[in-house]
Amino acid sequence: MSYLERIRRPADLRQLSPAELDVLAKEVRDFLVTAVARTGGHMGPNLGVVELTIALHRVFDSPRDRVVFDTGHQAYVHKLLTGRQDFGDLRHRGGLSGYPSRAESDHDIVENSHASTALSWADGIAKANQLRGLGDRSVVAVIGDGALTGGMAWEALNNIADGQDRSVVIVVNDNGRSYAPTIGGLARHLDALRTTPHYEKVLDWGKRTLQRSGPPGRMAFEALHGMKKGLKDVIAPQGLFEGLGIKYVGPIDGHDIGEVEMALRRAKAFGGPVIVHAITQKGRGYTPAETDVVDRFHAVGVIHPETGLPVAPSRFGWTSVFAEEIVEIGRRRSDVVALTAAMLAPVGLAPFAEEFPDRVFDVGIAEQHAVTSAAGMAFAGLHPVVALYATFLNRGYDQLLMDVALHRAGVTFVLDRSGLTGDDGASHNGMWDMALLRTVPGLRLAAPRDEPTLRAALRDAVAVEDGPTVVRYPKGAVPDALPAVGRQGSVDVLARHGGVPRVLVVGVGVMAHTAVEVGVALDAQGIGSTVVDPRWVLPVSEDLVSLAGQHDLVVVVEDGLASAGIGSALRDALAAAGADVPVRCHGIPLRFLEHASRAQLVEEFHLRGPDIARETAAAVAALAPERQDPAVRLRPTGR
Repeated sequence: MSYLERIRRPADLRQLSPAELDVLAKEVRDFLVTAVARTGGHMGPNLGVVELTIALHRVFDSPRDRVVFDTGHQAYVHKLLTGRQDFGDLRHRGGLSGYPSRAESDHDIVENSHASTALSWADGIAKANQLRGLGDRSVVAVIGDGALTGGMAWEALNNIADGQDRSVVIVVNDNGRSYAPTIGGLARHLDALRTTPHYEKVLDWGKRTLQRSGPPGRMAFEALHGMKKGLKDVIAPQGLFEGLGIKYVGPIDGHDIGEVEMALRRAKAFGGPVIVHAITQKGRGYTPAETDVVDRFHAVGVIHPETGLPVAPSRFGWTSVFAEEIVEIGRRRSDVVALTAAMLAPVGLAPFAEEFPDRVFDVGIAEQHAVTSAAGMAFAGLHPVVALYATFLNRGYDQLLMDVALHRAGVTFVLDRSGLTGDDGASHNGMWDMALLRTVPGLRLAAPRDEPTLRAALRDAVAVEDGPTVVRYPKGAVPDALPAVGRQGSVDVLARHGGVPRVLVVGVGVMAHTAVEVGVALDAQGIGSTVVDPRWVLPVSEDLVSLAGQHDLVVVVEDGLASAGIGSALRDALAAAGADVPVRCHGIPLRFLEHASRAQLVEEFHLRGPDIARETAAAVAALAPERQDPAVRLRPTGR
C-alpha cells in the first residue's frame, strides 16, 4: 500500500516522517498527472501546492480549524488528503467536483470559484469564532498572488488587519501567475520579496549548512529563520503588509515541507493576523508543465500523460474566431483597444497583444476596475473591447450599469463561455448574463449563431459609440454555418415550414441550430412554423415583435435563464404592443447547477429539438378555440 492510500484523514499525515512525507508528495504528483490526464481538469495549480497542502494539514486541525481556498482550483491535493481519492469521474456528473464542495466533505467551505473572496470569508469566520467564544480556533486562507490583484482581497486585508486578536493565517501561494504572469504593482512588490539576490544567497547557504549537520532540529531551524528575518528586515521590502498591521513571514520555499510547516506553526502561535509568503512553481514535477511558457497546463482536457498533448485536438472554437476578427478590427481602427482580467490567452487576446502590445491592458483579477477603466478610455476617445468569461461579468455589473451605460460610453463587452459550460459547476456557467443585461438601459446585445454572424456582430458592436454593446458566445467548437433563407427587417429567417405558419420559433445564439430542429419536427407533425434568429436580441426589435404578432404561438429557445431572459423580454414587448400572443420560454431553470457535461444539462432541461417540438405540439393543441383556425391571425394593435 502506498503512503497516499494510507491517508484517510489529515491526522494520518502526522504519523509520517520527513522522508515519508517526501515520498508521499511524489505519489500525490504521480496520482494527479495520471488522474487529470484521463478526465481533464486543473493540473498546473495543483502540482504547485502539493507540499504546501501537506504542511497545512499537518499544522492545522481541519475541519475544526477552517481552511479556505481562494478560487478552489488548487484544492485537488486537499481532496486527496481529506479522504477523497476516487478521481475516476472528476468533474463528471456523479463524480468529484473540480472545486471544493460542501456536499463532498466537512473540510470544504467555499464552493464558488470566483477569485479574491477567500480573505473576506476568513475575516467573517474569524469574527464569528470570536463572538461565539471559539477564539482558540484558527482560520487559514490560501490565496494566490494572482487573486491578490482583486480589489476584494484588499478590502478584506484592511479589515483583517483591524482584528489583532483574531487568528487569521493568510498563505500567499506565490507562483508569479494566475492564468498568465501576474501583473501590476503588487506583482512587482512580491517579485522584490521573492528575488532579492543577497537574501536568496544567504538563504541557500543556511539550508546547505543545516543539511550538512543532519536533519535540522527545531532550534537550528529557528536560528536559520531568525537569521532570515534579520536579513529580510534590512533588504526586503516586506513593509507593505506589516504597514497594514499584518505580521509577515517569508518568503519561504513552498516545496520544502519542513520549512512550510515551521512557518505555519509560528503563524498559528502568533494569535493574530499573519501572512505566510510561500514561493511555489506552477506545474511542479511534471516536465511538460514546467517547460510550458503559455500555461497550457493551468487547465487541460484529456491528454497523454507522457507528453501532455491532447488525446483529441480541439476543433476551431468560438474563441479562435474572436481572436482572428479582433486583430482584423485592430488593423483597421487604431482607436480600438482591448482589456481583460488576468485571462489574456483564455479569452483570445494573445494574438491582438502580439500585434498591438501597447493597446492591450491586462488589469489582473479586477473585473470591476476593468469595466470602469474602459469607461474612462471611451470618454477619452478610444473604443475599448473588454473580453471576459460571461460568469465574471457578474462581478462588474454595477460598473457596467453606472459607469458605462449611465454615461452612454461606447464600450464593447465580449463574453466567452456564455450559457452552459457544465464541467466547472455552478459558479462557471455563464447563464446569468442575458437576464442581468436586460436591466441595463441602452445596452445592445448580440448572440451570434455561427462564425459569420460572430464576425459580423463584432464589427457592428465596435461601430456603436453611444452606449455599451455585448457579444456573447458559448464554450467549445463553432457549429457549421447556418445561412439565412431570408430577412424580415433586422431578423434572419432560417426556415419556413408548412403553408400557414402557426408557430414562430426564435433561436437565440447557438440555440438557433436547435430551433431549426424544432421547425423540422413540427413540420413532420403537420404544424407550420417560421424559424428565426434575431442576432441582436437586446433590446427586442420591433421587427421581431411584428413577426411574432403574425403567429399563434411563439417559442423562444435560449441558453440563459428561461424565467428572465430573451423569451420573457419578447413577451413583455408583445404585451406593450397590445399583441395577445402566448410565448413559451425554453431555457435554463433558475437554480445553481451541479457539474455535468453540457449535453447532459441540455437533456436534463429538455432543450433538445425533439423535446421542445413535443411540448410545442401539445401547446398548439391546447390553444384557445379562436386560434385553432389557421386562417385567424391576431396582429399587434399598436404600440
